[in-house]
Amino acid sequence: MHPFALERPRDLRSALALRAQAGRNDIATEYLGGGTDMVQLLQENVRSPERLVSLGSVLDKRIEASPQGLRIGGGATMAETAAHPEVATRFPLIAQALLASASPQVRNQATMGGNLLQRTRCPYFRDTGYSACNKRKPGSGCAAIGGENRWHAVLGGSEHCIAVHPSDLAVALVALDATVHVQGLSGERAVALADFHRLPGSTPHIEAELRPGEAVTAISVPEHPVNRRAHYLKVRDRASFEFAVVSAAVALDLQDGGRIREARVALGGVGTKPWRLPKVEAALAGAGLQRDALRRAAALAAQGAQGRGHNDFKIELMQRAIVRAVEAAGGVA
Repeated sequence: MHPFALERPRDLRSALALRAQAGRNDIATEYLGGGTDMVQLLQENVRSPERLVSLGSVLDKRIEASPQGLRIGGGATMAETAAHPEVATRFPLIAQALLASASPQVRNQATMGGNLLQRTRCPYFRDTGYSACNKRKPGSGCAAIGGENRWHAVLGGSEHCIAVHPSDLAVALVALDATVHVQGLSGERAVALADFHRLPGSTPHIEAELRPGEAVTAISVPEHPVNRRAHYLKVRDRASFEFAVVSAAVALDLQDGGRIREARVALGGVGTKPWRLPKVEAALAGAGLQRDALRRAAALAAQGAQGRGHNDFKIELMQRAIVRAVEAAGGVA
């Protein structure tokens, strides 16, 4: 493991003054939340920072629900959030996604802000034996495009990177129109979660809309009729402690008679960022819960998808996952 200095600032302003940045390999000073991902990166020599700045004692850990919605402090743990009674009853999609993530031990330690900034599980990124990884070493190439790419993205990729974003939580939050609150020395700014994670383009090593000296301090989710009727479906290679091959987050507002008034749909395991599907949502609005209608709407998710050989199966699987998740959310599965 590369040696580094660990800073434990006394308050958030002192932490921000150190101008660290999370989620990049070309930054010498990086913020640290719960550390569950960072420890692995350090052990695997994927990251070799000169300095880590711990935010564990300076971030807000409160979870607050109001008639306007939900606010989660960036320092709240995944376990605390999933177990919160207001989250479980009013925002079940968030609780389901969290409980489908990692292991109980990791959820007890990992923070909500850190979860959004965790790094990809692309094996070419995680294994420094592979030299070609533009996320780890900009300009070196992407070994996944011509290599074993079963785990990789079919949506949002570029010639420079097809790594999948790993967070279950982010998929649920993007479906619910969540906002990320970011604090810097000049003040706070709010970024829609849909815009927080960047497409790889030609700079896949820049993953999030964060500037030096900014930290994720909170996540907010607005109140909406779709929030209470929802389902998170995760297809994975084993039953626990595994990342999604494909996941679907669905939230529904149903009319009397069971027709869909409004739908929110997002996918994980298939995109280079959490992937919202507005065309599928529009096609579901006004539809019933019959399988044929759901299948026609879900087919729109495949628009723009590009398989790379080993991951071609994801294009069909993600459509099936959407149908099953809608049926589960609608109570007909």
